[in-house]
Amino acid sequence: MRIFSIGITLLAAATVALGQTEDQVTRKLSLEECIEVALQHNLDIQIRRQSPEIARYSLRADYGAYDPTLSIGGQHQYSLSPGGLDPQGRPYVGNETEVDSFSAGFQGLTPWGMTYNLGGSVSDAYGTRPSLASDTSRPIVVTNSFQDITSGNTISYLGTNYPTVATRTSFENFSGSAGALQLRQPLLRGFMVDSARLQIYLDKKNVQISDWELRNQIITTVTAAEIAYYNLIYAQDSVRVQQKALELAERLLAENRKRVEVGAMAPLDEKQSEAQAASSRADLLAAMGSEETAQRVLKNLLSDDYSKWAKVLVQPTLALVAVPQKFDLQEAWQNGLRLRPDLVQQRLSLEKQGYIVKFSKNQILPQLDVIGTYGHAASSLDYGGLFNQFGSGDNPFWSYGAQLNMPLTQTANRNNYRSAKATKEQIALTLRQLEQGVLIQIENAIATVNTSFQRVGATREARVYAEAALEAEQKKLASGKSTSFEVLRLQRDLTTARSSEIRALADYNIALAMLAQYEGTALERRHINLDIR
Repeated sequence: MRIFSIGITLLAAATVALGQTEDQVTRKLSLEECIEVALQHNLDIQIRRQSPEIARYSLRADYGAYDPTLSIGGQHQYSLSPGGLDPQGRPYVGNETEVDSFSAGFQGLTPWGMTYNLGGSVSDAYGTRPSLASDTSRPIVVTNSFQDITSGNTISYLGTNYPTVATRTSFENFSGSAGALQLRQPLLRGFMVDSARLQIYLDKKNVQISDWELRNQIITTVTAAEIAYYNLIYAQDSVRVQQKALELAERLLAENRKRVEVGAMAPLDEKQSEAQAASSRADLLAAMGSEETAQRVLKNLLSDDYSKWAKVLVQPTLALVAVPQKFDLQEAWQNGLRLRPDLVQQRLSLEKQGYIVKFSKNQILPQLDVIGTYGHAASSLDYGGLFNQFGSGDNPFWSYGAQLNMPLTQTANRNNYRSAKATKEQIALTLRQLEQGVLIQIENAIATVNTSFQRVGATREARVYAEAALEAEQKKLASGKSTSFEVLRLQRDLTTARSSEIRALADYNIALAMLAQYEGTALERRHINLDIR
């Protein structure tokens, strides 16, 4: 018993060395509880959860292309033109004009590609302009003459002329237009698709892609938490296996020392037992270290604040068991092709590229637009008359027509179209490659599950046989018909068999989790209803 107590002391020391202090709290968790905590607190999920919201904001921003733009303006203008001489050589002064104008309207784009501009304006023009008049204050006596057409004689007489002078006269005029509507509707390029509608369509697909990205991250995290949970169970079971191995080694060492003391065994056998006990203690320390690592891996998946879990020891409530299951390969393939998030995302990318091809093809067409205008004009000496004319609609104006713009070459647009088609074909081939890879993954996963289940049975039998062999050999050693070396060998075989059995159990459950991930059914398998809004 002295040797056994030393082993317990060493085990306690190892526990402290590996961080299992007395202030740590054990928290029992089922697999379902672990998954629930991970869904709420896993940082990868929290980060990815922002993507759909960001994508929806981007989509809503795209509809801003159809927001009308309101414009309001007012200005004051002043101009003074130089004077000059008229054709008779008479001087005149220039115009001096001031204009106060105000305009308002809004313009925008409709979802079917038509642009519109509706507005109105009023202006008040006032100032002075030149006017020629006779200056009666300065008469000039001149001799006027004319020829008598009857006699042919020139007749002269005295007359009075008045010089012409340039003067300024004031003026003011109000004018404007109301209800001036301008429309432009594409008929070829931009008719069924334009840059605004293209971006809206692409961002709608991006919203769906981001939803499936989130689903993929949740599936990945759920699977990772499940695997970490099974690995923690395996690590804790491994510690128990190594503890049993150490107990067997120390018990044999104690018995061999008694035999050496009474001369029933050679000292060499005692040294072999001591070596086995030391090796078992080292294996136990390694197993405990692996358990601590498994604890950290699982707690990292469960937490968004690791400091709160630093002193928590997770204790799984689930025991490793192997429940046999049957699989339909065709059904598994159908699930994978239908539910795998990466395949769905690739199909959505293919749809996006198809719309880009449609847009690129449309850009090759000439630009043929139907255009039209309609409104009412007015002109008056005061604002009242101006608005009265607007109300009566006496001065309408309108126009309609078409405008054709056709580049002489389409080098850029044609090559953009060819590039878009080639990219679409590349995405389609990538999708086929992914689908084929999924089928192979699922088939391999099913084979791994079946092999793992067979390993569970084989390792269980091996462990039972190893226990029976060790028990028989220990009885033979007690009766002096065996050696300590043989018992030590069978102890090692039993430890290996126990480790292989729990490893096979963990691998089988992990293989089931991986198969569900490859099929895309991990959430359905754990009854998780994902509602992304």
